Amino acid sequence: MAATHRVSESLYQILRDDGTLTGEPEPALAPEFLIRMMEGMLLLRHLDDRMLKLQRQGRIGFYGTVTGQEAAVIGSALALEPQDWVFPALREGGVALMRGYRLKDLVNQNFANRTDLLKGRQMPCHYSDRRVNHVSWSSCIGTQLPQATGAAIAAKYQGDRVVVMAYLGDGATSESDFHVAMNFAGVFRAPVVFFCQNNHWAISVPRRIQTASSSIAIKALAYGMPGIRVDGNDVLAVYDVTREAVKRAREGQGPTFIEAVTYRMGAHSTSDDPTRYRDEQEVDTWRARDPIERFRKYLITRGLWDEQKEADYLEKITRAIQEAVEGAEKEPPPPVETMFEDVYAILLPHLEEQKRSFMAYLAQREQWLD
Repeated sequence: MAATHRVSESLYQILRDDGTLTGEPEPALAPEFLIRMMEGMLLLRHLDDRMLKLQRQGRIGFYGTVTGQEAAVIGSALALEPQDWVFPALREGGVALMRGYRLKDLVNQNFANRTDLLKGRQMPCHYSDRRVNHVSWSSCIGTQLPQATGAAIAAKYQGDRVVVMAYLGDGATSESDFHVAMNFAGVFRAPVVFFCQNNHWAISVPRRIQTASSSIAIKALAYGMPGIRVDGNDVLAVYDVTREAVKRAREGQGPTFIEAVTYRMGAHSTSDDPTRYRDEQEVDTWRARDPIERFRKYLITRGLWDEQKEADYLEKITRAIQEAVEGAEKEPPPPVETMFEDVYAILLPHLEEQKRSFMAYLAQREQWLD
C-alpha cells in the first residue's frame, strides 16, 4: 500500500487508463459503493455543463468547473466520515454533495437568491454548510490551510475523533499559508489530511514555473509527514490512499500530504481563457485519460454498469438539475436588510441606527423613482 512509505514519488494507481487493473490490491468495496462513485462523477460532469451554460447566458455570475478532476473529488470525499470537517478550495462542491449538501442549495448559492444559505454574501462556487461540516473559503489562495490545521489541533485537544480534510491546488503550495499549515500540523501531529489536486496549472502558471521540486508530494518531507503521489484520475486509487490517510489521522498518527495528479480539462474559471497559455495537444492527451471513461470501463467489466443504467441515471440527474435551476430562478434576491444580520448575536445600537437610516433611504428612493 502506497501510504506506508514515508514519501512516495511513484504514482500509486489501481486502474490503468484503459480501465484494467495494474495489479495493486483492489479495495474491497460493495457494488453499491462503486456505483455511487460513478454516479457522483457523472453528477459533477453534468452539473458543470449546466452551470457553465448558465454563466455564459448571464444567469449566474461566475463558475469554476471540476471537469477532468471528478475522480479526485469523489474518491477523497467518500473516504471521510460524517463527523469530519472539510476546508475546501474552488473545486470541492462535489465533496459537499457527497456528504449531504443538497443540490438545490448548491444551485441557490450560485444564483445568490433569497433561499441561498449564505444570503448572497459569497461568490458563486464558494459553498459552505454547517450541517455537513463544509467550511466557507476565500478566493485568496491557501488561506483555508492554517484554519484547517487549527481546527484539527482543536479536535485533538478536545479528544474528538474528528479528521479535518484540507483541499488545495498545486498553486497553493507556493503560498506562505501552506508552509504555516504544514509546519504546525507536523509539529503538533494534527489529525489533518492535506489533499492537493495537482491539475498542472495555477490559473495560467504551469507547475514547472512555480516550483523546482521534483514533485508536489515531496514537499511533505520537510514537515515530517508522509507524502503520497496518487493518480488523481483513478477513483479507486484516490479512495484507497485517502482512506488510509484518514485512518492514520483518526488513530493519532498525525497528518498526511496527498498529491493527486490530475488535469483541469476546462478553464480555471469562467473568467479565464486557457487557449491563451495552454497547448490544445496537452488537453487532448489528458482527455484520453478521462477519469469517468476509465471507471466506466472497469464497472462494465465487473458487470455493474451498462448503457441503460447510465441513460436512466443521466435522465434522473438532468431532471433534478433542471428543477433546481427553475426553483432558484423563481426566487428574488435576499432582502437588503439581511446585510445587518449574523455579525453579532444581538444587533448593536450603532448597527440598528445604520439599518434604520438605510431602510429609510431605500423607502425615500422608491418615492423618487415613482
